[in-house]
Amino acid sequence: MEIRKDLLYSKTHEWILKKNGSIRIGITDYAQDSLTDIVYVELPELNKYYKKGDVIATVESVKSVGEIYAPCSGKIIAINEKLEDEPGMINESPYDEGWIAEMEVENEEELEDLMDAEQYEELISKDL
Repeated sequence: MEIRKDLLYSKTHEWILKKNGSIRIGITDYAQDSLTDIVYVELPELNKYYKKGDVIATVESVKSVGEIYAPCSGKIIAINEKLEDEPGMINESPYDEGWIAEMEVENEEELEDLMDAEQYEELISKDL
């Protein structure tokens, strides 16, 4: 299970890459492995405002459906349109090609609840 040191993580298995005033969001290697073969991704609406904790996207696999939650409040500024035709990219490359959306961060303090790689590894080790 790959857990990258340069990312932040949520308890609901999203990874977050901080950029200049924005973040990139995806699901972790652990999450994509748990879902198995991803067959459909409902992407968030571009330029839509979401509050922290809102469902921004849905990932469907042959096994189940997973919801993707906003790790902070802000506006969606980019979506990974490639996932509409190739949802399996999340399985193949969850941290690179399989990112889901980018969000403009309204309040940086909301990101303080996220975990670093060590804390996330501890969280998932309880499930393994």
